[in-house]
Amino acid sequence: MLGSTGSIGRQTLDVVRTLPERFKVVALAAGKNMAVLAEQVKEFRPEFIGYAASPEDNEIGNRLIAAGCKILSLEEMACLPEADIVVMATSGTAGLGATLAAVKAGKTIALSNKESLVAAGEIITAGVKKSGARILPVDSEHSAIWQCINGEKQPARRIILTASGGPFRGYSKERMAGVTAEQALKHPSWQMGRKVTIDSATLMNKGLEVIEARWLFNVPVDDIKILIHPQSIVHSMVEFADGSVKAQLSCPDMRLPIQYALTYPDRLANASLPSLDWGNFSDLTFEAPDMDKFPCLRLAIEAGREGGTTPAALCAADEAAVDLFLSKRIKFDDIARIIGRVLERHRRIAHPSLEEIIAADDWAREMVLKIAGENGK
Repeated sequence: MLGSTGSIGRQTLDVVRTLPERFKVVALAAGKNMAVLAEQVKEFRPEFIGYAASPEDNEIGNRLIAAGCKILSLEEMACLPEADIVVMATSGTAGLGATLAAVKAGKTIALSNKESLVAAGEIITAGVKKSGARILPVDSEHSAIWQCINGEKQPARRIILTASGGPFRGYSKERMAGVTAEQALKHPSWQMGRKVTIDSATLMNKGLEVIEARWLFNVPVDDIKILIHPQSIVHSMVEFADGSVKAQLSCPDMRLPIQYALTYPDRLANASLPSLDWGNFSDLTFEAPDMDKFPCLRLAIEAGREGGTTPAALCAADEAAVDLFLSKRIKFDDIARIIGRVLERHRRIAHPSLEEIIAADDWAREMVLKIAGENGK
């Protein structure tokens, strides 16, 4: 379990907790939340741990080591022979190396870290073909698509990704300029980590999901449509050659797609998971996204069309810009403005190596800081 203390990590362990006869936790990796990691280690007793603690948290790490936990890097953890499933729930492109290591080792990967596929989809999918690894999507939208196409003998004609629209669907562009970090972190439907919650507010998250779906399901970007669906009940749809459309519906609870990825191909009863109460809602509505009001979505789709190193630069620029927004160094509408300027300056490499992807990532982060500094003068 890589990213065990984040939102997806904690919800994954919720599922594991309810199915003790099915799962044993072999390894847990966290970022800097050592207190939560220590609690998880006490409950699930993994043999291996990993973390990126700050110096003041090393005392907790030392206690875990003294208790018998062995320290591994993310890449080492992703290759453990004892692990049947690697849950990749780290945030951002920091999980790329571990994802590639798990692919090379031929693992079954329950993937929540979309940035890995966005930045290095060509390399990862080639690695999957070579090693026989499997990538099972954890995001609710991609899980829905996967469930809709499973068992079909013909490819989808079109994929329809749904989005809640975030907290600012009804805002004007002028009002959005004054959005605060506190407002942006209040998502109407989902409980998520800080970075992905901001991405959902800008709709960047949906653009990244388009690029991820392009690689997961081998569908061109232009055959992936986005619809705003505020109720968050229809998680995505697939249209086939005859015009038929299949949809996957469930409550907006990430534990549902997490459990499906962990237990696939089985569907297990779990009393802790919610069921739809059809009497609680009367409308399922859909509308086209406003690309003018949410320019991050447009930037991501354009980056997906361009391919090469452009999606890697997009991911890195977004991470850096979101960090600046959360630290109150830029405004909400500066996120898209800065990312757009980074992409304008980016020199695309068509079929990049891993080193070239990493270089594009580093360059984009530096460029965000440079542009933000220029804006502040």
